[in-house]
Amino acid sequence: MTLIDGKATAAQIKKEIAAEVEKMVADGHKRPNLAAVLVGHDGGSETYVANKIKSCAECGFESTLIRFEDTVSEKELLDKIAELNADDNIDGFIVQLPLPKHIDEQKIIEAIDYRKDVDGFHPVNVGRMSIGLPCFVSATPSGIMELLRRYEIPTAGKNCVVVGRSNIVGKPVATLMMQKGTDATVTVCHSRTQDIKDICSRADIIIAAMGKPGFITADMVKEGAVVIDVGTTRVPSSETKSGFRLKGDVDFENVAPKCSFITPVPGGVGPMTICSLMRNTLQAAKQR
Repeated sequence: MTLIDGKATAAQIKKEIAAEVEKMVADGHKRPNLAAVLVGHDGGSETYVANKIKSCAECGFESTLIRFEDTVSEKELLDKIAELNADDNIDGFIVQLPLPKHIDEQKIIEAIDYRKDVDGFHPVNVGRMSIGLPCFVSATPSGIMELLRRYEIPTAGKNCVVVGRSNIVGKPVATLMMQKGTDATVTVCHSRTQDIKDICSRADIIIAAMGKPGFITADMVKEGAVVIDVGTTRVPSSETKSGFRLKGDVDFENVAPKCSFITPVPGGVGPMTICSLMRNTLQAAKQR
């Protein structure tokens, strides 16, 4: 069993990005600038945005943080997005999700200029991805694909089961896995799928993105399978200072011995998500 180390892989990619940025600057171009819009004080969002700012520094980017209280109106947020769309100093930006219930998330996503949509959520980027055109691919699926490439995990002709159908992970990663060049045969399972255990037990590659801690158990995984765990659910823990720990969608302790490759939680897919956002920002800066 090989543990897929997302933390080490992400660190290597950030070094590669930083070297490219320094060359850009030496050639007279400006540093890439990533802006993040944070609404409210959700703990998970605060941590994620702080990690993005730290990663920007590691990659040699400039970063801009724009904060709003959770009482901000939808119009105020849309006005700020229009301002960022028009700001030539900002290469890419993200509006951190989730947003307060009185704000229409889809309206916000569609208001972002798709050429600055480094989260890859805009319908133009999603559509271009679905037919294999150049675009910003959403960060978590992009990170998963990069791990598969860097660990030289064969995908052509393999039976891949994606557990979960969210717009952020499940649907895009299923699309990427079936595209030419990756060439997997893909089955998508979700909360209404019958016989999930049987379907998963035949998979060469399982990508678990259900958001249910420990959902994938050892009896659902065949010997030698590759398991990519996207789950990051906070569960109470008396062993940590914060009072919680992150738990994946896979029963790691019992599943890992059966696998050829597996990602841990934390330290697997998570670090690659932010790393992929950095790569998208570099791409946006080059295009601009």
